[in-house]
Amino acid sequence: MAFKLDNLRSDALSRFDTVIDVRSPAEFAEDHVPGAINLPVMSNEERATIGTIYVQESAFRARKLGAAIVARNAADHIETHLSGKDGAWQPLVYCWRGGQRSGSFASFLSQIGWRTEVLEGGYRSYRTQVVRMLYEDALPHSFVLLDGNTGSGKTAILHALKAQGAQMLDLEGLANHRGSLLGAMHDEQPSQKMFESRLAQALMRLDPSRPIVAEAESSKIGERLIPASVWKTMRAAPRIDIAASLEARAKFLTRDYADVLEDPSRMAERLDKLRALCSHQRVEQWLEFLRQGKHEQLAADLMQHHYDRGYERSRAGRENTVLATLQTEGLEPSDIAQLATRVKALLDQV
Repeated sequence: MAFKLDNLRSDALSRFDTVIDVRSPAEFAEDHVPGAINLPVMSNEERATIGTIYVQESAFRARKLGAAIVARNAADHIETHLSGKDGAWQPLVYCWRGGQRSGSFASFLSQIGWRTEVLEGGYRSYRTQVVRMLYEDALPHSFVLLDGNTGSGKTAILHALKAQGAQMLDLEGLANHRGSLLGAMHDEQPSQKMFESRLAQALMRLDPSRPIVAEAESSKIGERLIPASVWKTMRAAPRIDIAASLEARAKFLTRDYADVLEDPSRMAERLDKLRALCSHQRVEQWLEFLRQGKHEQLAADLMQHHYDRGYERSRAGRENTVLATLQTEGLEPSDIAQLATRVKALLDQV
């Protein structure tokens, strides 16, 4: 029996106890239906081998060998991962396009007695919904952007706003990147498709009738592009500027980048990449600060001679209406909470 997915609401698949992605681990890692588990009926290597046989030798032989592989892997999953499921369990199964892999696995499960359905169109039907939302349709949401130089505590303010009941969207968190050359996290960024899945799900949880606070970004966060519909909405959004002293920002940035600074060799590699943008003498000075453990001095010099100049250039091309500029003497946790309260008060004007 086929199930048609016609929306991205979090409860769209709630009738199923488990959503099973039977694609290869590599396909699953790139992107998958939110909440799905991966029970591959072919490994990465097996899928590549069958594909080669299909193209270079015989489609019939590829299907025959593929069926044997699927049957063996399905049996293993039934004996292990699914061994504890009772007769009332109801799964939804999908593969790339709702074809042979999901159909075969669903057939085994149905013959056991489980009420099993196959996602019509497979992963591609889900992906179509994401693309339509983020690239084709106009977003129903409205944004207010937090702007300010590097180290102004914008992401921290976002999370403080959430704690105070405001709606916020942490794009850098979804992309697993702080939005600058030095901003890569220890974990890799998600794929573009996975980033878009995370973004779509985050937006579906937010009320379009209330403003959403997000950080003012360029169109690219690390290696991940902000989808067209979201970017268009952000470009038209009003903004609130956060203004803090260089000293306060340096202290904040030293705390915020503690995970990067605890690995000097990794930080040195990132600084070295700035030679194409800054003088060799400047980069050598930064590396010396790093070697001496002068982290606040490093942060201040980086912002003064690199990041702040970049922000000035990017602001020159922005046409967003400025709702307010919020000055702050510090960026300690208490200051962040106060800034969030002030931002929240401004949201009533939107």
